[in-house]
Amino acid sequence: MLNILVTGCRGRMGQAVTAVSSEDPETRVSAGIDLGDSLEEALAKSDIVIDFTLPSFTDELIEEAVAAGKAIVMGTTGHEDSQLALIAEASKTIPIVHAPNYSVGVNTLFWLTRKATEVLGKDFDLEVIEMHHRHKKDSPSGTARRLAEILADVRGLSYDDNCKHGRFGDVGARTADEIGIHALRGGDVVGDHTVVYAGEGERVELTHKASSRLTFAMGAVRAAKWIASEDLKSGLYDMQDVLGLK
Repeated sequence: MLNILVTGCRGRMGQAVTAVSSEDPETRVSAGIDLGDSLEEALAKSDIVIDFTLPSFTDELIEEAVAAGKAIVMGTTGHEDSQLALIAEASKTIPIVHAPNYSVGVNTLFWLTRKATEVLGKDFDLEVIEMHHRHKKDSPSGTARRLAEILADVRGLSYDDNCKHGRFGDVGARTADEIGIHALRGGDVVGDHTVVYAGEGERVELTHKASSRLTFAMGAVRAAKWIASEDLKSGLYDMQDVLGLK
């Protein structure tokens, strides 16, 4: 039985992870914490952490998890570069799965995006469109950023230098080397992502739409079980590793 600590247990994703784990005969939620609860005490009761919270909690979580020697499945997005470096450094001591999206479908989209970009070549303009519920705080979504990073990697471009986040005013004609990213917010949308390849006379679109947070929760629990089954001691992984897509 894999004992899971759910951080942000009273949030939307925390509740979804708890629900999925309760139905899985191989796992159980041994502890759940939210604002004001003791992380140290909860870690002592658990084998692994599933974290869907905020970047403001990441530093504390990393420090305490490393000290306790507990693995982390992290779905929190919106980290600063310094925090990403902290996560990478911690993974030298504990195993961490860090992914912007734990949906099996979205990770298939990542794989398809890489393949489509390789096949279509440089004659297609690249755009990423994402939509989430009105409560989402970070933009673009971690999934949209990962899609843009894949596009940039295949094209030999830079995410920081070549991505254009929305367009306003007299920005001039689109260049061949830019990757557009557009964030929509509204309603209760769980998560929609589309990669657009716009060419002369034709357009290809790859789209994933999530209708339930349980999809992400199931992937996170699957990642936790993967860490345990592989008996990993350290390392930085993502859902592509978990699903064997690399």
